[in-house]
Amino acid sequence: MLIRTPSRTFATLLLASCAAAPFAAQAQSGDLDATVSDEVDAGPQERESTLDQIGSIVVTGTKTQDPEDVQDVPLAVTAFNADTLEAFKVRDVQGLTFSAPNVSLDQIGTSRGQANFSIRGLGINSSIPSIDPTVGVFVDGVYLGTNGGVVFDLFDLESVEILRGPQGVLFGRNVTGGAVLINTGNPTEDFQGKFRAAVDGPFVDGSRGGANYTASGVVSGPIVKDTLLFKIGAYYNNDEGYFTNSFDGSNHGAAETYILRGALEARLGALTLTGKVDYFDSEGDGPAAQNRGIFSRNSFDFAIDNRGSYTNETLNTSLTAELDIGPGTLTNIFGYRDYSATTDADIDSTPNFLFHSNTETEQDQISNELRYAVSTDGFDLTVGGFFFDQSIAYTEVRDIPVSTPLTFYGGGAQDHEVLGAFANGNLFITDELSVIAGIRWSQETKDAAVTYVRPRPACSVVEGTCPTSGTNAFIPTENNGFTDRVRFTNWSPKLGLQYEFLTGQVYAHWTRGYRSGGYNFRITNANAFEAIALAPGGSFSFDEERVDNYEIGGKFQTEDGAFTLNMAAYVTEIANMQREVNQSSATAGVAQSIFNTADATIFGVEAESRMRLTDNFIVTANIGIINDSYDEILFDISGDGVIDDTDLELRLPRVPEVTWGVGFIHELLLPTSEILTRVNFQYRDEFAYTDNNFGWVQDHTNLEANVTWNTPMDGLSFSVYGRNLLDGVQVGGDTQLPFGGPLGNGRNLPFDAFPAAGSFSPLSKGRQVGVEALFEF
Repeated sequence: MLIRTPSRTFATLLLASCAAAPFAAQAQSGDLDATVSDEVDAGPQERESTLDQIGSIVVTGTKTQDPEDVQDVPLAVTAFNADTLEAFKVRDVQGLTFSAPNVSLDQIGTSRGQANFSIRGLGINSSIPSIDPTVGVFVDGVYLGTNGGVVFDLFDLESVEILRGPQGVLFGRNVTGGAVLINTGNPTEDFQGKFRAAVDGPFVDGSRGGANYTASGVVSGPIVKDTLLFKIGAYYNNDEGYFTNSFDGSNHGAAETYILRGALEARLGALTLTGKVDYFDSEGDGPAAQNRGIFSRNSFDFAIDNRGSYTNETLNTSLTAELDIGPGTLTNIFGYRDYSATTDADIDSTPNFLFHSNTETEQDQISNELRYAVSTDGFDLTVGGFFFDQSIAYTEVRDIPVSTPLTFYGGGAQDHEVLGAFANGNLFITDELSVIAGIRWSQETKDAAVTYVRPRPACSVVEGTCPTSGTNAFIPTENNGFTDRVRFTNWSPKLGLQYEFLTGQVYAHWTRGYRSGGYNFRITNANAFEAIALAPGGSFSFDEERVDNYEIGGKFQTEDGAFTLNMAAYVTEIANMQREVNQSSATAGVAQSIFNTADATIFGVEAESRMRLTDNFIVTANIGIINDSYDEILFDISGDGVIDDTDLELRLPRVPEVTWGVGFIHELLLPTSEILTRVNFQYRDEFAYTDNNFGWVQDHTNLEANVTWNTPMDGLSFSVYGRNLLDGVQVGGDTQLPFGGPLGNGRNLPFDAFPAAGSFSPLSKGRQVGVEALFEF
């Protein structure tokens, strides 16, 4: 009897379905290429099952000598290979937000590309560049030292891996929530190419903006066979603007983006060198800022008199060297990044000139990680050292004519150095039982010069003209700013057990991570800040945050691989929680202060599964539940002037109580082609955005779907896809403002001075429908 088995593309989408679970990961490209070649020769009726021949599903984030089978890794990880990203029609990292429970990879919305990532309830609500993230982002193994320019367009990627929970041993500080690993495409041994063109937009709703055009091309192959390989690629995106600004009826959200990318790989016996260069340039409109004192938070309506703008230019380079020495592999990753950005935004989010602001940011960094990894029958061991150094300069300008005709200037500059040494491994006590252990030593030094954002003569921190000492000429009772230095040194341990059996594993571990302390570049209430700093034991800096995570999990899979179930439960204890406290200010518009506000506990459970019901039909499901609570309050979070039960009863920001989702993938085999259908539904509960809970983000039900026709012509496919098909409203933030309209209420403001207050709530795109043509050889 002839049994039709799924084709290569369906196998790709099988991996895509796995991407909604912590066991999903990239397939080894060599195995996949070999399988594809066999399928093309065999024809659609005689194909071997690529579900069985896909090869090992592996992850690289554990930094072992060899990539590990994801079902063997005692860690919650979600991963996407290049074909999966294509199948999902993902255009930026934010597009992966609704792919797993307890994961939010949002933009903050103040500036395009500004990350606002949260995993398992640990996230930030700020665009201040001196605030270190809770979720670290690594591109080709290089840590990005600032959240700016992180949510870039995805193009020619090898894989994306999302590691949940603290990753302090292997990845260092500032990964208390988790880590996102982005690996760009490597050169290939054979001559290959891929060209894609797509157009999408809000075509089903004529009241919104225009089209969004994308084109890209990649060529890769050998220069000297088996010795020197190359890859070059280019990407272009022209977004006409998704929204309509009712102030003047114009399209809003227009952007133009260019990416140029190149890579060389030299194979010199036991030594392999891989160099990569990535140039990114993007510019466009400022945020589509909705004031929810004027417009309903369930609409895409907004009206602003200042169109605003942003520019973003980034150069990323890396050089990776791998050398087989003795029983192990020595790996060195050197990275350099240069980032510059400007913004201009209508912060008051109204048709009137009430509060406009522009910023300028310059950042450059170098880093180097050297590690040695050994894998034997008795143990896996990775040891290494890390160096990182970055310089950041940030200028902020505010015009608030309702407060003062004078212009606010200020910001800060910082030199930031990190040293680290780490060791991590598994010791196999028996064939089934192993001990997990790791430790990292880190020393972090920050030298800062801060100028208060207050009315003053025009100056620029980026250009070095803003004062940090002396008295403010416009406000004689205030100083101009300060210079200071802080150093943090600590140890991050991990300890656990793993027990493996025929159809799965169970594991349990405790790990500790730290999030850096530092300085606030956006101090508007200088007198209050100096009062705290000059008090006994006070400091101009805020302290580091410590996170202890206790996790137990299991990964189970039937012998035929048809059913997989992965589960985890965790308790996260946060000491000295570090928060940016946003409060409306009648004089400065918004007062944004950074304090260590509380000790807190987060308890969560998550489960994800995949079932192959037939050869041509796969179903996925996931659920995440989080319970958060404050244990001890260190700061008046509610803003009512006292620390009491009112503070204890608040919700932690960025913690949705429930996330869940279901999806399916279906393949219809035709005589000479195939049609693949993917549908995914994901729900995310509402969550508090500000610490006082007056700012909040509503729940969201996300529906995505795409249908792809793989034509009889080898390598040519056409797709129709839809994102956010239920047209749900989402925002990058919900910050209180002292001006608004009739829809404003007490929930948007911590005091009654402005009962009709509003908010600064940058809108994300609603429903999008698109078509795409793809050709690869």
